[in-house]
Amino acid sequence: MATATPVRDETRPTWHSTDLIEVYAQLASSPHGLSSTEAAKRLARYGPNELQAATRISPWAILLAQFQNVLIIILLIATGLSLLLGHGIESVAIIVIVLFAVLLGFIQEYRAERAIEALRRMAAPNATVLRDGSEQAIPARELVPGDVVLLRAGDRVPADLRLIEAVNLQIEEAALTGESVPVEKNAAVILPPTAPVADHKNMVYAGTSVSYGRGRGIVVATGMHTEFGTIATMLQTIETGRTPLQENLDRVGHMLARAALVIVAIITVLGLWRGQPLVEMIIFGIALAVAVVPEALPAVVTISLAIGVQRMAKRNALMRRLPAVETLGSTSVICTDKTGTLTKDEMTIRRLFVAGRWWELSGSGYAPDGKFYLADQPTPPDPAVQQLLRGAALASDAHVVYRDGRWQAQGDPTEAALVVAAAKAGLVIDDLVRQAPRIAEIPFSSETKRMITLHNEQGVTVAYAKGAPEVIINACSHWLSPTGPSPLTAEDRASILDAAQTMASTALRVLAIAGKTPATLETAEHELTLFGLVGMIDPPRPEAKTAIQTCQRAGIRVVMITGDHPLTAAAIARELGLLVHGQVMTGSELDAISDKDFANIVETVDVYARVAPIHKLRVVTALQQKGYVVAMTGDGVNDAPALKKADIGIAMGITGTDVTKEASAMTITDDNFASIVAAVEEGRRIFGNIKKYLMYLLSSNIGEITLMAGATFAGLPLPLTATQILYVNLATDGLPALALAVDPPDDDLMQQPPRDPRRGIFTRPVVGLMMVGGLWSALVNIALFVWAMQSGRSMVEAMTMTFVSLVLIQFFKAYNFRSDHLSVFHRPFANHWLNLAIIWELLLLLAVVYLPFLHEPFSTFPLSPIDWLIITFVALTVVPVLEMAKWVLQRQTNG
Repeated sequence: MATATPVRDETRPTWHSTDLIEVYAQLASSPHGLSSTEAAKRLARYGPNELQAATRISPWAILLAQFQNVLIIILLIATGLSLLLGHGIESVAIIVIVLFAVLLGFIQEYRAERAIEALRRMAAPNATVLRDGSEQAIPARELVPGDVVLLRAGDRVPADLRLIEAVNLQIEEAALTGESVPVEKNAAVILPPTAPVADHKNMVYAGTSVSYGRGRGIVVATGMHTEFGTIATMLQTIETGRTPLQENLDRVGHMLARAALVIVAIITVLGLWRGQPLVEMIIFGIALAVAVVPEALPAVVTISLAIGVQRMAKRNALMRRLPAVETLGSTSVICTDKTGTLTKDEMTIRRLFVAGRWWELSGSGYAPDGKFYLADQPTPPDPAVQQLLRGAALASDAHVVYRDGRWQAQGDPTEAALVVAAAKAGLVIDDLVRQAPRIAEIPFSSETKRMITLHNEQGVTVAYAKGAPEVIINACSHWLSPTGPSPLTAEDRASILDAAQTMASTALRVLAIAGKTPATLETAEHELTLFGLVGMIDPPRPEAKTAIQTCQRAGIRVVMITGDHPLTAAAIARELGLLVHGQVMTGSELDAISDKDFANIVETVDVYARVAPIHKLRVVTALQQKGYVVAMTGDGVNDAPALKKADIGIAMGITGTDVTKEASAMTITDDNFASIVAAVEEGRRIFGNIKKYLMYLLSSNIGEITLMAGATFAGLPLPLTATQILYVNLATDGLPALALAVDPPDDDLMQQPPRDPRRGIFTRPVVGLMMVGGLWSALVNIALFVWAMQSGRSMVEAMTMTFVSLVLIQFFKAYNFRSDHLSVFHRPFANHWLNLAIIWELLLLLAVVYLPFLHEPFSTFPLSPIDWLIITFVALTVVPVLEMAKWVLQRQTNG
């Protein structure tokens, strides 16, 4: 047999629209499979049936890349400068911070490569094929195009197959397409080339599993050419965007680097011009350079994120990448999957049509708790409803069990829903089976679309049937009318079919239930009595609607992206309050629209249905190009590329696959959409605290540098020594800044709109407060220094007063910078860590001023009580100045 090259469109395979005879011809195969010799040739040609990783970046390259960061470089320079000045403790502290930041970045990037490994683990280990005319069990990695594979219930599909035969075959495709129930397959159908993957009834795909029936198919794609392979390729080629925090900190780093060079150069040149010694000015310049750089920035950022992660873990959200925590705070759109995320992934009976009347059922999922309603009034189920649910439960093979704190289905989800509905009516399946043991059955098939079971009820054989309404109704001669069993007229049939259509139009999956007494295997398929109709749906999570409302109040838009049917998706979205603009778009419609046209409507589409992984990527990308910060939630393999592409990928912890967890930045451990809201709140809180820290520290640095530069320009002696500058920068600034990193959030945090990441940290109020605080600090300290010298105090005492005043001003500023818009008097001492940090720093300051052995290294002098009164008054002036600045800046911003 000649080796053939499978002919396919690599961008959209069309095996589902190709006749089987043509499939055999293109693959140079037959229903009997390949010979071992031919299979070996093809294996050598196509390679093993496994996912291939892209060119890997070596761990060393990932590690070295962490040093390509301006702030890291500045910190390394600061380490060298501290060593040069003989400050060993400070230099060790800085290098520990640097190594921690580098190691954290390395671990994040290295783990990101594991997404492909998780996808590979989902592949089937073995496969049963026809080789040399007989069945053989081979490793799945040895499959080649043209092989014929046999499928049985419980098997994992080893490759993409065009079905040759399907006997009651149902495939669990939720991980790939998002379908919440197993999909019935039909080998005989030929589909349009544009049919989405979720509608490929004549195909089965690698990584899915056989939940019922049996079949056989011919391998049309292996390895990286399968649908899973396409997802793996997307995962390898998608570049994860940088978070707003990373971009902001990079800008801060570049700004500080330029500022350090300019300021140090100017002050050093001026000092030399005034005749000060070269060595003294070099050392002083180095001290100023260290003062410009916020050495504690990586530590404070990392600590802020780490503490936030701990708080999030208590609220069922686990972070895989620390910087992504902050991204949540600026999230403006959440793209969420439906099945298992907004819904329970548990089929539930919602409506019954019995004896011409509509019944509603409350409750959701597999918990056997709920009430029956007739005309919106709680009503015990009547005998007709009891008969319907009894027959539905007996014609099912599923059970529900209470395990791990929740009710779970054992068996088909649709049948489990029927069993649960019966239990709500007091009909326990175990009791029903004992009362009417099954003695025979006619199994469900995709051709007949119904299942019939026969039972022995007190010596009489009774048949129960369930299936598609049109099939069951056509097999019925009678129905349970309002007056009891009655002949089924043409008018009755039309009325019941209309009821079925009414249910279907609200996205309910409809089944008809019927029975016959007495019955035999030969007579059970005809002359049945119709009991009624049941309508079921995978219901929304009760907490999801509340969470969505919270998102909307916080200015966050929620968009549903699902592989499910448009009607079902729209119904769920409407029930959740998601369908704001009323626009639903399918994957096929998305394919037919240009990028330009799609960009014009992407902000008005609330629901995307019947979509493939590439469509999810396109939606996320289009929203990002509009300037939105996009979060993507999901649980299936089909969600992984979009999770990786999104600004923040959120995987479901219970139903999520390993692939989605590895591709995401965050995992929700309880699969609760409400936990995402909690994570958003933490993200906003963390960014706010980082902003507070930067305001405080950079304002302090501005005060220090302006003080030194102002004195130099004014021709005054330098008011601080190099050691005092380093003490203020490395010690005094550190603990208060760390305390601000754990500051309580503002009361209105989740009432504010999402922060625009393009605005960055340095908004007008932030820059204004930093400049006012820094310049006022410099002004009053220069004035204090000049006054102290003119009052007859020694130079050492004047420098000590200026040093202490600078430290106290920064303590007061720490309280002022707890908010850029709220008054310092709003819960002033709510941050207990800040209170403790200030007390500790005050004790250290007293030690530096009064302990004799510290006087020489720090150039300090014991201050008198009157000195402390003057210094405290000077330092306190920064409080009303900053309060006035907040008031003015808020009026300008809001006006």
